[in-house]
Amino acid sequence: MKKNLILGTLAICLVTAIGVFIANGKDKPVAEHVILIGLDGWGSYSVEKAEMPNVKALMEQGCYTLEKRTVLPSSSAVNWASMFMGACPELHGYTEWGSKTPEIPSRVKGDNDIFPTIFQVLRKARPETEIGCIYEWDGIKYLVDTLSTSHYAQTPEGKNYTDELKNMACAYIKDKKPTLAAIIYDNPDHVGHAIGHDTPEYYANLKELDTYIGEIIEATKEAGIYENTIFIVTSDHGGINKGHGGKSLTEMETPFIIAGKGIKKGVKIEDSMMQYDCASTIARIFGLEQPQVWIGRPMMEIFE
Repeated sequence: MKKNLILGTLAICLVTAIGVFIANGKDKPVAEHVILIGLDGWGSYSVEKAEMPNVKALMEQGCYTLEKRTVLPSSSAVNWASMFMGACPELHGYTEWGSKTPEIPSRVKGDNDIFPTIFQVLRKARPETEIGCIYEWDGIKYLVDTLSTSHYAQTPEGKNYTDELKNMACAYIKDKKPTLAAIIYDNPDHVGHAIGHDTPEYYANLKELDTYIGEIIEATKEAGIYENTIFIVTSDHGGINKGHGGKSLTEMETPFIIAGKGIKKGVKIEDSMMQYDCASTIARIFGLEQPQVWIGRPMMEIFE
C-alpha cells in the first residue's frame, strides 16, 4: 500500500515536471518560420500618426507594445546587438553607436568567437536550417554573427533607401523559405538625421516602408510558408530633431509588434519589455534553450 502511494506520488510529480517543461517552451516550437523586420530609428511616438496600414493590421492581428525600451545609449549598434544577443551592453560589450567589436570584453564567447546571438543559438540547435540577414547599414553585419547564417547580404552601394532591400528580401524568402530571416532597414533613421525625426518627410518614409512590409508578407504567401510564420516588426531606437542617443522616452521607446501562428490576437502587451527580450522571445518561438549569460525574458503573454 505504502509502495503504491509512493509510486503514485512520483508519477504525479513526473507529469507535473513534464507539463512545466512544455510550458517553458523547451519542447514544442510555436511556428516554423520567423521574419523579423527592423526599422532603424522608428520611435513609438510616431505610430499613432503614421500611415502604416500593414503594420497596424499586424497590431490588430497579433500583439504589440509601444513601450519596449532601448538599452543606453539609445543608438544603433548597441541596441541591435542587445536585440540579437539577448543581453545588455555590460555583458555583450558593444556600447556605442557604431560598435563593430566589443569595447568591453564580452562576458562569454560562443561559437565563432562572438557573444551568443539568436542566430548562433538556432544554428547550434539546427545545423542544417536556413538562417538569413539582409540589411542596408553596413554595421549590422558585425552584430549578427554572420558565420552562423546561411545567407547575409547588404544592398548594393548607391541603392540604399530604395525598395532594393525589399526586392532582395522577397527573392530570398521565396527561394529559400528561411527558418529565421532578419530584414533590417536603415530608414527611417537616415531621414531623421538628414531632415529630422517627427517631420512630414519622416512620416512619408514610414508610409513607403509600410508598403515594403506588405510585400514581404505577401512573399511568404507565395513561398507557401505564411500560415506557419511569425512576423516581428520592431526598432532599435527613436529620435529627437536630427539625433538620438539620449535618455528621453522619445528616443528610448520603440515598437514591438508580433503576429502570426500561435500568437494571440489584438493584445496590447502589458508586461515590461526591454530590447534584449526580443532574442529570448524568438528563442521561445523555436523551442530553444537560451544561453545562461542572456538576461532577456520571452514575452509569454503573447502566446496562445
